Parts: sequence; structure tokens; C-alpha cells
Amino acid sequence: MLKGSSNLRVLIGKKEMSTSYGKLLEKVYEINDIEKATAVLSWDRETNMPKAGITARVQQMTTLNRLSHTLFTAEEMGELIEAAAVELEDASYDSNEASLIRLLRRMYDNARKLPPEFVARVSEVGGHAHGAWVQARENDDFPSFQPWLEQVVELGQEMAELYGYDDEMYDALLDKYEFDMKTAEVRETFAAVKRDLVPLREAIEERGSMVDDSFLHQPFEIGKQKQFAHFIAPKVGYDFSRGHLGTVVHPFAISFSRDDSRITTRWYPDFLNPFLFGTLHESGHAIYEQGTHPDLARTPLARGTSLGIHESQSRMMENIVGRSRGFWNAYYLPLQSTFPEQLSGYSVEDFYKAINKVQPSFIRVEADELTYSFHIILRFELEQALMTGDLMVRDLPAAWNDKMDELLGIVPPTDAEGCLQDVHWTRPTFGYFPTYALGNLYSAQFYETAVAQMPEIIGEMEEGKTVALLAWLRENIHQHGRKYTPRELVQRVTGQSLCHEPFIRYVTAKFSDIYDLS
Repeated sequence: MLKGSSNLRVLIGKKEMSTSYGKLLEKVYEINDIEKATAVLSWDRETNMPKAGITARVQQMTTLNRLSHTLFTAEEMGELIEAAAVELEDASYDSNEASLIRLLRRMYDNARKLPPEFVARVSEVGGHAHGAWVQARENDDFPSFQPWLEQVVELGQEMAELYGYDDEMYDALLDKYEFDMKTAEVRETFAAVKRDLVPLREAIEERGSMVDDSFLHQPFEIGKQKQFAHFIAPKVGYDFSRGHLGTVVHPFAISFSRDDSRITTRWYPDFLNPFLFGTLHESGHAIYEQGTHPDLARTPLARGTSLGIHESQSRMMENIVGRSRGFWNAYYLPLQSTFPEQLSGYSVEDFYKAINKVQPSFIRVEADELTYSFHIILRFELEQALMTGDLMVRDLPAAWNDKMDELLGIVPPTDAEGCLQDVHWTRPTFGYFPTYALGNLYSAQFYETAVAQMPEIIGEMEEGKTVALLAWLRENIHQHGRKYTPRELVQRVTGQSLCHEPFIRYVTAKFSDIYDLS
């Protein structure tokens, strides 16, 4: 049981809402419910809503966003937070109450910096930009999306100024997703990752085309893909009794509560990997939300502590588990049985090597573990240039292609496979992308620590089981939600701050084996 949780249950169970903390909880619950209702509308927009419904949906979501922002930034909310802080000044640092007050103070201070008019504008522009992006991506038509992206960039610049920053404009945006992380830190970390990955990638390239993955690129019936997705997600711990799998253009996971955490993926009729690893990736996100402690429900604590930590959970299930030899020793036969015509002539070892083939690709979400970080470094550098004005939106396609050539040695033939591939820039979510590569680093660091503390994880993994690993994640990461900052959590769990060396050790060992590097 989490420290402080019993006291929280007493307050709620007996409905003693006359206390300052009780009154604060009532307001937190109300705002949380509005935000989750907005999230339901967002999920429906992505999965079910007819195209003609976009104007009304933007209006609905804008109203709810404005309402929740107004309630949260009201003077009354600030007074409730401070009154509760005085009432619980003796609460332990690890208690739910103290953790919630710390988080609310930070959120309140940040939210007060954004005027309601600005929040409404972000919602409205984002809603229309999303529809424009879907069409532009489908038609490979960047010029049609350019005016919307220009507005989104301006909103990002305005947001950074409203939040304020000491060193770099990008710091203000990055902080939203990875609290207390500075752009300079990320730049230094990514430089180290790049320095250590390039020699490994070059060594693999020198080996030539040792791995055949052509059999992954053939017709795979979509109905059977869906069937197998429902089979494989629970194998890594996703609970379908508290979840749902939907179809979208760009996969995501979303949570309305720990008992309603949904995943999405997309289906390619002629390529196996997207649905398979998209499902495992989004399952990792949803498993995190399903594992938050029940006592944190209906508060902002009942979420992942940062996008980098969240991404560590999805990348762990997609790659460390989902692309491991042991996992497919256990589950390749069911996959082979689902697609006998396509896979019957290939062994589990053939499949293991194929899904881990190192090869530069145009699409980030389809990139292998080794080259994925270069996709993120590209976006990290371009976002900074967009924010400072060193890169104009009209020049983004050319700048994107130049960076792809520099970092990966390939140039996308279309903008749909280049700068239009991601949904993220339909809203001012600049600062989000770096958390993907940070997630790779966190995941390897967590996994290395988990194995050191519970050696039985290795034996289970060799049999395709995740029981021990999931138990470790539940105990050390999931149940805490947002009680701790990313820095605090990684220090508590691993005994050190974020470092890239575990990731380098992991990929070096794995790909040296696959490519027979001496």
C-alpha cells in the first residue's frame, strides 16, 4: 500500500469533505472528469467520428478545454491548494496528499500563465489543423497544411514566452513533457547516443545484407491481423477487460481511468510489422495507466509521471520484450498458424532476425531500435529551429530531407513519408519528440536494474513470459503514477540519474549477436 493512502481513503470513504483537503479533492475530481470527457471526444474523433463532424467536435472540445482551464486557474483553486498545504504540512513527502499538493502547485502556476483566450485558440487551431493534416498526409500535399502549421508554430512560440524561460525558448516547451529537463541536457545526451551508435551502425553496414526481411512484406489479411493483435497484447500484460483496441491513422493510447485504458493501431495489408509492434507499443503505454494505484483515481497523480517515463514503458514492451528471441520462441507458432501461407517456410530464428533488421527507414514508427534515435534527433533539431525562427515552415520539407540524408543516408520520396508523417505538429506540442528517445534510455536503465534485482526475469523472458518483469514495474514505477518527478523516480528506482550507457550495452549485445560482430 502507498504511504498516505489509508488517510486518503478515510477522507473519501467517510465523505469528510469539510476539511480543506477534502474540498480540494472535490474540485480536482470535477476538473478531472471534464478533462476525461474531453479525452473521450478526442478518442472518438480519431476512431469513429465522420469527417463532417469536425467543426462541431472542435467547438465541443474547445468549450470543455476552456471550462476546465477556467476552473483550474480560478483564484479559488489556488486558495484551496494553499489551505490544504497548511492543513497537511506534516504529511510525509511520499504520501499521496503531499504528492498531489506538490503537483497541483506546479500545474496551477503553469496554467495561470496561459490566458483562457489562448487555451481556446490552441484548441480551435489544433482541431482544424488535425483535419488538414489528415488530408495533406493522405494526398501528399504539404502546401495545404503549411498555413495551419505556421499558426501552430506561432502558438508554440507564444506559449514559450507565456511560460517563460531562463536559457533557451525550447526549455519552456520541453518542461511540459519532461519536467525539469533542459534542452542543453538533451542535446548533450543525444550527442553521446549518436557518438556511440554510429560505430555500431557502421559495423553492421559493413557486414552487408545478412538479414532477409522480405517475407514480412507480403499480403497479410487485415482480419487476421486484428485477431492476432487481440491475442498478443495480453501476453505482455494488457488487460482487455479494462481496455479496447481501435483503428487510427496514427496509433496512440489513451486513458479515461485505470479501468478504461484504450489502445489503437493501424493495419497495413502488405506489411506485418506496423500492427504487431504498434499494438505492443501502445499496450506498454496502457499497461502503465492500468497499473496506477486505485487510491490515485480521479486526480492528476493517476497518470504517467512524464512522457519520457511513459515512453520507456511502451518501448520496453515493443522492443526489449516484443523483439526478444524468447518472446517469439513462445509466440511465433501462433503467429505462423495465423498466417501459414506467408510464414510456414521461415523459422523462428529467421523471424527474430527479420524483425530486428537494421536498415534506415523513412517512417519513425517503423524504424528499428538502432536507427530510431536518429529520427528523434532530426525532429529535436528541426523543432528548435522552428521555434527560434531560424527555419521557416515553408522550408520544412527541404530541411527535413537534408537532415534525413545527413543522419540516415536516405531521402523520403514524398512529404507524406517525410515531414507529414507525424500527427504531433497539428498542435503546439513542441518538446514532445525528445521524450521518445529519452524513453529508450529510461527503458534500458530500468530493465537493467530490474534484472539485477530480480534475476528470474531473464529465465521468464527466455520463455516469453513477463510475469516477474510486470510485477517489478508495478511495484517500482506504475503504482506511483505522477507522485515523483522523472528525476526523482529514476534515482529512486535505479540509484542514479538518467544515463545512456545501459541502452548502448543493450543494443550492442543484441545486434552484435544478430550480425555476428566480433
